[in-house]
Formats: sequence, C-alpha cells, structure tokens
Amino acid sequence: MSKNIFVEEIVHTPIEKQDIEIVERKGVGHPDSLADGIAEAMSRALSQEYMKRLGTVLHHNTDETQIVAGRAKPEFGGGEVIQPIYVLLVGRATKEFDGTYIPTDKIALKAAKNYVKWSMHNLDVESEIIFDVRLGEGSTDLKDVFRRGKIPLANDTSFGIGYAPLSETEKLVYNVEKRIYYEFRKKNPAVGEDVKVMGLREKDRIKLTIACAFIGEYLSDVREYDSLKQELKSWVEEIAKEYTEREVEVYVNTADCYETGCYFLTVTGTSAENGDDGSVGRGNRCNGLITPGRPMSMEATSGKNPINHVGKIYNLLANIIANDCVENVEGIEEIYVRILSQIGKPINEPRALSIQIIPKKGYEVGKMESKVREIAESWLEDTTKVTEMVINGELKTF
Repeated sequence: MSKNIFVEEIVHTPIEKQDIEIVERKGVGHPDSLADGIAEAMSRALSQEYMKRLGTVLHHNTDETQIVAGRAKPEFGGGEVIQPIYVLLVGRATKEFDGTYIPTDKIALKAAKNYVKWSMHNLDVESEIIFDVRLGEGSTDLKDVFRRGKIPLANDTSFGIGYAPLSETEKLVYNVEKRIYYEFRKKNPAVGEDVKVMGLREKDRIKLTIACAFIGEYLSDVREYDSLKQELKSWVEEIAKEYTEREVEVYVNTADCYETGCYFLTVTGTSAENGDDGSVGRGNRCNGLITPGRPMSMEATSGKNPINHVGKIYNLLANIIANDCVENVEGIEEIYVRILSQIGKPINEPRALSIQIIPKKGYEVGKMESKVREIAESWLEDTTKVTEMVINGELKTF
C-alpha cells in the first residue's frame, strides 16, 4: 500500500558542506517558549482529564496562548515587579459531552500555573503573573470532523516537515541551551531561565551569541555580574568541545554597556517581566530549533490537540520518520520529510508524504527506497502512538 508516499533523491549541498549555517534556540524562559510550554501543558492536562472522565480525548486547541510583558525594576541585590506579566489562556475546548460537564477553565488554569512553577524558579505565579482564562467552545464543523470514524480525520489542509540528522552546529546550539538550564543554572541561582543561543557557522568556525537573563537578587554588584558572565562564557567554551572539534567563539550578553548601566538583569529570570511579549509558535520548531537553512513549517506545534490536528501530528511524525530512517537505513547523508493532509480525510492517509534523500557517496537512493517506504508506512499505520506519546509527555513540541 503506497499511501501516497514519494521517495526521491535530491541534488542539494548538505548543510555541513555549506559555508554559512545559522541556528537558533530559545530557552525555556524566553517569552515565546513560555507561551509554548503553557499551551502544551494545558492541552496535555485537558487530554488526560478527558481520558479520565470519558475514556477518550475530546476536541480542543490551546495554541493561541499570548503573553503580554509586565514592568519590572531590576536591581543588584533585589528589585521588584511593578506590573505583573499578563497571560491570556485562549483557545477552544469541549466543555460538555453526553451530559458530562468538564471544568476546562479550571483544568487549564491549574496546568498553566503548575508549568510556570516547574519551569521558573524565581517567578511568583500568585503575585507576578496574571492568568486570564478565555477558553471558548470549538467550531461545530471541526468538532464533527473530530468525532467521525475510528481513524481520526484531518482537521485542516496543512503540512508538517521534519529532517535528520541534526548538523554539528544544530546539536551544539541545542545542547548548550539545555545544559545551561539543567546544569549551569542549578549551580548558579543568579542565572535565569530566559536564554537564547544563536549559532553562526562560517565554514569551520562557529560563533555562539548567548543572551542570558541574570537575576539581581543573587548578585550584589556589577563585578559579580561580570564575573558570572565570564564564568558562563568559559563553561560554554569547555562543554562545546563535547560536540565539535571546530573552533568555537562564545559571546555572552553583548548588549551590555557598563558605562551606562545597561545589563541583562531581571527580577524573575525572564524578559517577559519588562517589555518582551510572547506567542505560541513564534519560537522553536518541534525539534527544538529555529533553522533558516532547512525547510520549516510555520505551524505552531504546542497546544494543538494530539488527536487530529495535523499541524501538530504531522510535524512530530515527519521528524520521527526522518530520524527512524537515518537510524535504520544505511547510506543517508540527509533526509527531508514533508507530509500534506487534506481536511476531512483520515490522518493515516495523507494527500502526500514526500521523502527527499541526499545519499552518502557510493550509495543509491533506489536501493534504500523499499526500507524507507516500509518505515513511513509503519508510522502512518500507527499514528495513534504519536498521540499517546504526546499525552504522556514523551515528545517535545518546542
């Protein structure tokens, strides 16, 4: 069964052999990532509650969450939030089904608060952030599509994109931010969660520009600020050796101006406290990166329902298929997967599943095609597995 799968070889310069490569990752505390995390937490909580009460996930989407920046006055040794961050929890959710009422607003609010508590160690969810729950009911047409048949039907005509493997620069950028969050920050409470890593590879030289929010409460003066900044720079230079043998230059908080007293200093650890808004889907793609040198879908993955919203499922599925092929099919240098849906059609029967391969020297795509098709068809037959992985928190969406 072909399931509209198209496999082809493409003539394209692999990313590692291009002179210039740009890669970005927005960390957990960046306003856009905060919006993504809150939206996905709400969707997972709603899905789990629907399953608990009714044995099935009902129609919902929470992918329009918006963050409006507050106002703060950060200072060394302290500072305070003057105007709380405002978070609009907006989207659609089924609130009643066959006589059973589901307290969707309460579930969403609790999930949003718990996510912020988990992800941000210096942001008080009771006094420094305002949550406004505005979940409406879903579109009647879309809810009808959602319920028809045993195989979920696509709720939109849209596409998802994935690729593999990650380049050296992509792995470096991704892991630098993750390790700042999980390792360096844990040993240095003055480091906030709002970290952005921008990587530029120029042939065999990589430049990492890191914007890292520091928290004033834990720093007595600018000397301590500068000392921590230099420590972070040295630490990143050291761990970078684990991911590349290329020369790596590291720059931290390059907008600082000590003469005018301008520093990336915060009260809460995020720039959302003072002028930086956030929106779902404006940050990392579902592989955790922003990669202008690769094909990308502009669909937001976080917050969309995990049953039939192809903007979520197909982006995750495309990346899974791409990685599965690289791991199990010999000779692939790069692979790109694009999946197109057609609204109202079963999600396991996409309108097109395009697989483009750049083979390693000495390998032929024709000899890989059978195994590649087998992998793609296997995942299409088991799309519900993707749904389960999302609900259980096993797949990252940003």
